Amino acid sequence: MSSEPRRSRRNGQRGLHVSFEFFPPKNEDMEKALWEAVERLAPLAPQFVSVTYGAGGSTRERTHATVERLVKETRLKPAAHLTCVGASKIEVDEVIRSYKDAGVNHIVALRGDPAGGIGTPYEAHPDGYRTTADLVAGIRAIGDFEVSVSAYPEKHPESASLDADIDVLKAKVDAGATRAITQFFFDNDVYLRYLDKVRARGINIPIVPGIVPVQNFKQTAGFAARCGASIPFWLAERFDGLENDASTRRLIAAAVAAEQVIDLLDAGVRDFHFYTMNKADLVYAICHLIGLRPVAEAHADAAAA
Repeated sequence: MSSEPRRSRRNGQRGLHVSFEFFPPKNEDMEKALWEAVERLAPLAPQFVSVTYGAGGSTRERTHATVERLVKETRLKPAAHLTCVGASKIEVDEVIRSYKDAGVNHIVALRGDPAGGIGTPYEAHPDGYRTTADLVAGIRAIGDFEVSVSAYPEKHPESASLDADIDVLKAKVDAGATRAITQFFFDNDVYLRYLDKVRARGINIPIVPGIVPVQNFKQTAGFAARCGASIPFWLAERFDGLENDASTRRLIAAAVAAEQVIDLLDAGVRDFHFYTMNKADLVYAICHLIGLRPVAEAHADAAAA
């Protein structure tokens, strides 16, 4: 019997698919950081990269510009986020067509947060798409897009129950969604139980786990509280006392995220979506640990960009 540890034999792991999420830059320094992250991660040949869309379409122009540059200057396949909150159908359809004209064939369809922020009542635009399912149907009516949607292993904060939340996901799938990407989570059992429930409802599209390497624990915990994601006690304990020790925080963050991904691999998961926060190093290290290696052609394209 080989004495080589089982997990060390993952180099060259086949059948793995990763995707990376970025947000559009607000200024020149952030733009530089974004494209440095893109250049670092592009050689890993992700299945796609997504670019977020601010509340109420607040980053519409910046999102479109980022996606357009990805199309023109790289061989990466961009997925553009799109929300329907605070916009009419005419306005949303205009954005969809502009993505189609730019050569984008993948949209991440989201309802969007209420205009007053998370925790305030949601009101659909009087002339807009009322739900994400309506938005998905509208996107599919305009073009043969791949459409990803959100999924919530611990339910959306506005849903009455997990079962009700799965009803919402089912409606999105019935409207034409082809993939779901989950809200981030830290307890893998939560995701695996959710996957069992979703499959039992006859939902068979990929349910891709969303992974967030914890760059800043306090910030991540605050966001988790707003979006209904739980923070396990053991996770808080690992970051305890490191508020002023950024270098150790980064090491702990890498270890925690790698442990989570490797555990999901052991459970049979082969697709992962990383929320990069426009920072590449932790994500790159995790991908390396699970066996992903740079693809020469992708590296050449990234360098040219």
